[in-house]
Amino acid sequence: MTTLSPPPGTAGPTAPEAAPAGNGPSLPRRRRILPDRLRRAGLPYLLLLPALVLEILIHLAPMVVGVVMSFKELTQQYIRDWGAAPWIGADNFRIAVDVNAPVGEALLHSFLVTCAFTVLAVSFAWLLGVTAAILMQESFRGRGVLRALFLTPYALPVYTAVITWSFLLQRDGGMVNHVIHDQLGLTDTEPFWLIGDNSFVALVVVAVWRTWPFAFLILMAALQNIPKELYEAAQVDGAGIWQQIRRITLPSLSPVNQVLVLVLFLWTFNDFNVPYILFGKSAPEAADLVSIHIYQSSFVTWDFGSGSAMSVLLLLFLLVVTGCYLLATGAGRKRDV
Repeated sequence: MTTLSPPPGTAGPTAPEAAPAGNGPSLPRRRRILPDRLRRAGLPYLLLLPALVLEILIHLAPMVVGVVMSFKELTQQYIRDWGAAPWIGADNFRIAVDVNAPVGEALLHSFLVTCAFTVLAVSFAWLLGVTAAILMQESFRGRGVLRALFLTPYALPVYTAVITWSFLLQRDGGMVNHVIHDQLGLTDTEPFWLIGDNSFVALVVVAVWRTWPFAFLILMAALQNIPKELYEAAQVDGAGIWQQIRRITLPSLSPVNQVLVLVLFLWTFNDFNVPYILFGKSAPEAADLVSIHIYQSSFVTWDFGSGSAMSVLLLLFLLVVTGCYLLATGAGRKRDV
């Protein structure tokens, strides 16, 4: 058998080139890997950048400006050029905390009213929320409709809801007085709900009506994570409904309740929309919350320096309360573990 040789003048098959020495990737490949790693590592920060910019512009920058304004005598004389307002140091803070002076006394009264309002509103909102969430766990006809109705106050725009309440609470022609006075005869005269001492009751009712569906939604979701086997075992052991709630439901909801109560506290203590829409620029003395009081100091009397100082004091108070609450709940969780 003969083998064919390549024609004259042509080269035979060439051997493959030897691979570059070394075990790692080649230099061009290394150059490609580095940008890929940078892109993968920087992509999360790039996606967070718009939110970070908005957070700085909407929250942090105004906060810093407010702190600077609190050290200035910024009255209506310097509104056009507030940078020219004279520095007065901590005088605005001293005036705000001097309870023997009219400004400090009014701020203390507003602070106490806000504390009472917050405690009542958060307590009733949580109580209604946990009660409704427990009742909605059992399947029955119309449960989906009731859930949707319960969430309606939370879904409505705050201005629409509170304006509706302001009409309901009118002394003449309001539905509340029509029911309790004209229909049920519970009062001798038609009470005022938007002025006087009753304004505090009206404010608490509207705030609870606005916030309890949020508590209901969070607690209803948390109840889904409790194993049903625990309740079945408790029923076998002869535990009643109250014992099951006390021994199983509430302890299981403890981590969620800790966060929920803090969120409700911060929302309620800082609430401005509900009292402003319900009472207008000048709230009654019985419903003079800190948020409305700061608004009046800043935009009614045009003393932005004093209003900014009150805002800074409110911020410090909320930070201290939040820090103490987190420390206390964290220590409680460690003891449970």
